[in-house]
Amino acid sequence: MTDAEADAIIERYAADILASEGMGRERGFVQHGTVSVFEHSCSVARAALRLAARLDADIDVVTLVRGALLHDYFGYDWHLRETAPPHHAFLHPRYAAENAAADFQVEPEVDEVIRRHMFPLVPIPPRSREAWIVCLADKAVATGETYRGIRARLAGALGHAEGCGA
Repeated sequence: MTDAEADAIIERYAADILASEGMGRERGFVQHGTVSVFEHSCSVARAALRLAARLDADIDVVTLVRGALLHDYFGYDWHLRETAPPHHAFLHPRYAAENAAADFQVEPEVDEVIRRHMFPLVPIPPRSREAWIVCLADKAVATGETYRGIRARLAGALGHAEGCGA
């Protein structure tokens, strides 16, 4: 599945989320490295769709897409200690679920995707295929974003441009 194909599916099932004020605010919050929460959430939705397709998983696409986009809908910059709630890693799934429920009609299946995406850090495992797929996609995307951010900082600190031969 290409990014364009995934984006078309995301737009089809979550245009209201993408156009919302809350997601507009997410564009201004950094998630990993230089990636915004909005960009991260879109990447997780794309990765989840690709993983589901690769596994040929019998899933509810609406639940997968909406849960992936809202999994980090916590609504603050977690890097700012003076304004972010304590214990972000453990508690942000709850904040995201509460914010999602306040701003959108959230089905119980989507709520589970949001609340369980931080397993095993949050010790209650996902129950649905959709929640497992988003959990795994989030780990993969977050790892890549963090790695790229560290690599860019190291390259800058060492005075090197990114990439081999630069």
